[in-house]
This record gives sequence, structure tokens and C-alpha cells, in this order.
Amino acid sequence: MQISERIRALGDRAERDMTDIFNDIDRIARINTEHVLDCFRAAEVSESLFAPSTGYGYGDRGRDVIDALAAKIFRGDTGFMRPQLISGTHTITVALFGLLRPGDVMLSLTGIPYDTLLAVIGITGEPGDGSLKDFGVDFDPIPLTDAGEMDYCGLRAKLEAYGSRVKVVHIQRSKGYADRPTLTVAQIRESAGNVRKIAAELGIPAPYVVVDNCYGEFVETEEPLGGETGVDILMGSLIKNPGGGMADIGGYIVGTPRAIELCGYRLTCPGVGLDAGASLGQNRNLLRGLFYAPHTVAQAMKTAHLTAYVFDALGFKVSPAWDKRRSDIIQAVECATGEGLCAFCQGIQAASPIDSHVIPEPYDMPGYPDPVIMAAGAFVGGASIELSADGPMRAPYTAFLQGGLTYESARLGILSAADRISRE
Repeated sequence: MQISERIRALGDRAERDMTDIFNDIDRIARINTEHVLDCFRAAEVSESLFAPSTGYGYGDRGRDVIDALAAKIFRGDTGFMRPQLISGTHTITVALFGLLRPGDVMLSLTGIPYDTLLAVIGITGEPGDGSLKDFGVDFDPIPLTDAGEMDYCGLRAKLEAYGSRVKVVHIQRSKGYADRPTLTVAQIRESAGNVRKIAAELGIPAPYVVVDNCYGEFVETEEPLGGETGVDILMGSLIKNPGGGMADIGGYIVGTPRAIELCGYRLTCPGVGLDAGASLGQNRNLLRGLFYAPHTVAQAMKTAHLTAYVFDALGFKVSPAWDKRRSDIIQAVECATGEGLCAFCQGIQAASPIDSHVIPEPYDMPGYPDPVIMAAGAFVGGASIELSADGPMRAPYTAFLQGGLTYESARLGILSAADRISRE
């Protein structure tokens, strides 16, 4: 690859300086791998579960074991993991429409959510598109404080104003396209507990606490669910962390029994719920992906730290800093100009195993309010557990990088991007 010796030397220096960080990432991967294997053994996963089903999928034992396995791994009472969920946005949409009814209010403790949810909520799009707003659901975001923390005074005021109309409080773990820290598991658990505490003090029913866990799975040794956390729904995409780079499609929703029942009715239909749904030959890859996931996430974490170190050394603003503990796999790099953002993404694409000859350009991607440029030379279309980078064409032209199936290949992608952008 055409990477200058200066950039290669910078990568070597980064690895020497981050030995302790990389060792800690490996430690977390070992703990999470043991947990996953314990869950596999408890579920008695066997080769017979790989058998595909079609049509209604009645009696698909592999599907049912995977549902139960997802609940065990993410420490929920129950849940499901299905190929019928096509993306993170679709998964979140199923959960929201499952829990909310006309006249209800949805609050967000982390402000305005990720761009692709705006049309789902009804912030963007046209009347009649079928958004939550069209169905009479009101949305009210609670911005984070200037310190990047959740505003519990603001939460109390909203709960007091809307009362029992508040049915969902949404928490987005990852930063999305926002300039804010990713939430830790401890912060999410604290916030869910505060929702329940404030609701009890006001004498109103506790709303469902719904957590978008995308990009955060297996980064820490715990997940937001587990014990008396106050979280009702945890959800994410299988072409991100928990699919381990093996899942072709899918998502998961895990949580408390009634919340999961309602989400299951939305996935299929009332009266059927989770009793149907063909696995279509996806069981093997879903199980293999869950097995790989802790290790694959560790590769992505090392890649994120390397990116932060290299681009900080080149004078770019990065978030988080290379020596900071993190709670998701996303690394942000402010490229300052549209040309710089394009160069960054083109460098990533040039080092990809698939479509390395393709030159990414900005385009109007469905679900995004601004043109977006994406580098995604992946084996699975849109899989952001594979090395990928994207960003909206708006100031400060930030590239959001994530993934890396192997650190060795992702390292080359980062150095390629650094070499390209340093020539701009």
C-alpha cells in the first residue's frame, strides 16, 4: 500500500505507547468471551439448531434458542434476536411503535437522537409518512447539560408537566453524529434508576426506559441490563458489535417481559408475536457472530485508539482522546473541510478488502438530512463492525470511524486515511 514511512513510523510509535491500553482491551475481551461461552453452554447450543426454517417458522428450535441466548448474554428477562430486523434504526422503530400509543409522550434523555430516527419520530419527513407524530405520539427531547451530562432537573419538569402521558424515556448510548461523550453502563443504569425514582416521587406510572445500545455491546464487562437497573428495553443491530462480523442481517431487543411481548407483537402482529418468524438459514451465522463478538469488538476498540493517537499527532481534533477509556467503538475525527472528510473516507476505502478500487463521494442517503459520505468496503453491506467511516457534509466535517474485523487490516486502513488526509 502507498503509505509513507513517516505515517508507518507514527503507527509503530502509537502501539508502543498504548501497550497498557491494548492489554486492558484484551482483558475485557477474555471476560466477555467467558460470559458468552457460559451462556452458550447454559442454552445447550448444538449443531441441530443450524437447521433453517421457512414460511411461518413454527417450531424453529434454533430461533427460539437464539432468542433465549440473546436474553442471557445481555442479562435481560427475555428477548429476541431475529433476521427480520434489518438495521439498528428498524430495530428501534419496532420497539418504539410497540410501546407507544396515540396520545403518549416520548422523552429523550440524550437530546435529539441519531439522524435516521428523525423521520421515524416525525421531526423530518412529510405528514402522512407514518411517523410516530402521525400516530399522535408527541416527542420532547431533554438536551444534555453543557458538561455533557443528563439533565435530571429537566427530566423532573417534563414528567411533572406530562404526567402519565409519558410512556417512553429514550436513552442513546453512543454519540451518533453529536459532539458528546458516549454513556457508560454505569451512567445508563443511574439514569434509568432516576427515571423510576422521579416518577415514583411524582406519583405517576414509571415509563418504559428504552436504551439504544448500538456500538456499545461488549465494550465493557457489563451491559445496561442486569439486576434491578430500571432499563426495560435494550436493543441493537447485528451488523454492528454483537454480530461479530458474521451476521448477514438482524437485530435484537432484550428486556422485561411485557415490554418484549409488545415489541414482539409489533415485529409480527398481535396474537402471533414471537411464536412465528422463519430463520431462513441465518441461525448458524447469528450464533457464530455472537461467539466471535467479544474478540471482534476488541479489534475495533484497538483500531479506535490507534485512530485517535495517529490523528491527534497529526494535529486533528479527536474524540475521545487516545488515552481515554471509552464505552463504544466509535472514534470521531474533525477533518475541518469537506475535502478533508472525503480524503479520510477515501483512504479507508482504499485499504478495504471489498471495493478498494471504488472512490466514495457524498450523496443524499435515505434517512439523513444532509449529504453523507461513507467508506464501507465490507463483506456485509453497511456492516459497521467492519472497518468503515462516514460523516455528514456539514461543519466541522467530522469523520465517524468504527469497526475493524482484524486489527492488522484496520491498522492499514487508518494509516492509509492518515496518509491521504495529510496530503490535503
